[in-house]
Amino acid sequence: MLKINSLTKKYFTRTVLDNLNLTLNEGKIYGLLGPNASGKTTLLKIIAGVTQPTSGSFSVIGKKAGVDTKKIVSFLPTINHLPRWMTVGNCLSYFQDFYADFDPKLAKERITAMGLEPKQKVSSLSTGMLGRLKIVMAMSRHAKLYLLDEPFNGLDPISREKVLEIILESSQEDSTIVIATHIIAEIESIIDEVIFLKEGQVILMGNVDDLRQTRQKSVEELYREVYDNV
Repeated sequence: MLKINSLTKKYFTRTVLDNLNLTLNEGKIYGLLGPNASGKTTLLKIIAGVTQPTSGSFSVIGKKAGVDTKKIVSFLPTINHLPRWMTVGNCLSYFQDFYADFDPKLAKERITAMGLEPKQKVSSLSTGMLGRLKIVMAMSRHAKLYLLDEPFNGLDPISREKVLEIILESSQEDSTIVIATHIIAEIESIIDEVIFLKEGQVILMGNVDDLRQTRQKSVEELYREVYDNV
């Protein structure tokens, strides 16, 4: 699905991603874990085509980085990328115009399930309701790769549950979901694989069940162990 080769990103003298190599498979939900400044957001932005690497390359289902990969990658950023003047209903038309794989019927069903109203203005939504809308828009595309950057940030417990429901509903055998987060407890029950990033490098990666068995620790406990001195 996703192959990353010797990916490096530098901002002036600071190295954010350091010769990163990674392969992700179809049909999996990955947890991309790490503290602030570990490189999570930068990695997702590069794969989504928002920023460019300093060196290295990546491909998605064999397609080299560029226009073709942007068509099959759905990216949920931490910032609000939905125009504040739009209504919830406007957002559906907006995404349908931009993305050929966007499913407006599915999005409408999910908007109703999330307790959102088509006539609500984006600017009037609470943090929790905006988070629900953002996840609906990102996950209502029939993409091959979903990149979710801190999807639970600032959300109340009920909104977090709603977001988890959408993620699980969207998991398919021919697609891959990557969730970058530091809120381990929320995703431990749904992720298949975990990737620990530190200073732009993968320091631990593996199947969640295998790691629990071999390390005799939960993912949250492993996180504390790996980043204890960070």
